[in-house]
Amino acid sequence: DTLTVSALIPIDSSGQKVLTQPAVVSVILRETVTLDCNIQRDDNSISWLKQVPGSPPQNILRFYYSWSAPDKYGAGFSSSRFTSKAKSNKIDYQLIISNVEASDSAVYYCYTWDDSVSAGVSQ
Repeated sequence: DTLTVSALIPIDSSGQKVLTQPAVVSVILRETVTLDCNIQRDDNSISWLKQVPGSPPQNILRFYYSWSAPDKYGAGFSSSRFTSKAKSNKIDYQLIISNVEASDSAVYYCYTWDDSVSAGVSQ
């Protein structure tokens, strides 16, 4: 059996910069799939989201380059099946899903905060 994963679709969120590589990936159940994300700037962290059509996005994990491992997982996600890696350039990141299940069929997003976007309040 196979499933199709739509991966890395940009999202418009105030204060967030989302730069990704769109892709559709077909995966064999119980295999491992790797999704790539290029954030186009040197950054120390990246977060991954999963969205099933018709449902709100779910936080999968946050990955810090300096720690070489995810530091925080969303509800229902764990290191036993979900992890992330980064290349030494701090630009290219990967989400790795092990033992793929039918319920993993979704749209996946990667994002990082854009520090150049800020808002101020004056009185």
